Amino acid sequence: MPSTSIDHAFTAASLTSAASDPTFAGALSFMRRRFTKSLEGADAVVWGIPFDAATSNRPGTRFGPQAIRRASAIFDNDPQYPFNRDLFAEMAVIDYGDCLLDYGNHQDTPAAIERQATAILDSGAFMLTLGGDHFITWPLLKAHAAKHGPLALVQFDAHQDTWFDDGRRVDHGSFVARAVRDGLIDPDRSIQIGIRTHAPDDFGIHILYGHQVEDMSPADIASTIVSHTKGAPAYLTFDIDCLDPAYAPGTGTPVAGGPSSAKILSTLQRLHQLDIRGADVVEVSPAYDHADITAIAGATVAMYMLGLHAERRAAGR
Repeated sequence: MPSTSIDHAFTAASLTSAASDPTFAGALSFMRRRFTKSLEGADAVVWGIPFDAATSNRPGTRFGPQAIRRASAIFDNDPQYPFNRDLFAEMAVIDYGDCLLDYGNHQDTPAAIERQATAILDSGAFMLTLGGDHFITWPLLKAHAAKHGPLALVQFDAHQDTWFDDGRRVDHGSFVARAVRDGLIDPDRSIQIGIRTHAPDDFGIHILYGHQVEDMSPADIASTIVSHTKGAPAYLTFDIDCLDPAYAPGTGTPVAGGPSSAKILSTLQRLHQLDIRGADVVEVSPAYDHADITAIAGATVAMYMLGLHAERRAAGR
């Protein structure tokens, strides 16, 4: 069937309608969702935070939201694998565009992100954020914890991000330490998956190191995550460098020895029992990518996050 409309991101008549744009054309919102700053009627909101001033190695994640949106166009509007459902048939999802930031005043960045995230969460919608470097998760956690209380952090990452922080630094390697100290997350119910580096302190957070993930099945990894979080409200953060550089070369601090995208996606698919209150995908840096490998992985992870939310909604949870 030929396309019956074009630029669905602007021309959609309904928030739950499917798009018919060809994958190679049309306005590139996330999965062709309507671009709008109106939160009315939205069940889930996707937005970008194009920020990379906290990066310790290679910059470029400010272009991550653009790359993930572009890659998401490959998803057609058949039922989305592996959820076997049209994610947008009953779940109204919008693309809210990007967070407004002052590139010349980074000390104002955390408050700006928190303020804009809070406005989205106050609408009652589920929020999925496209980064940006991992520092952005700090103000996002502040906004979510203000609404839901301390959260179980489920962190897919090659790095613990628990380095010392004086409370003023803008650094993507210390947001977890700050979140623990400020009571935003419950370390006893938090878990990190795919860690392949060392940091001075783990703050009691359970770690599945890269070599352990290699020896475990996706079902076992998912079971460990679900059992450790113990039903607590959870925040799911996915640093794309959790994946081996073979599957995600386009990132600022790649670490060899990580899992495949297939293994981690299979793990994510099994997390439908998690009470996920918010989620993000961070550290996609397209300048170091090849053939959109990393952007496709990031877009797929983001789609799975929406799929998990759609499943929970369908189950009435």
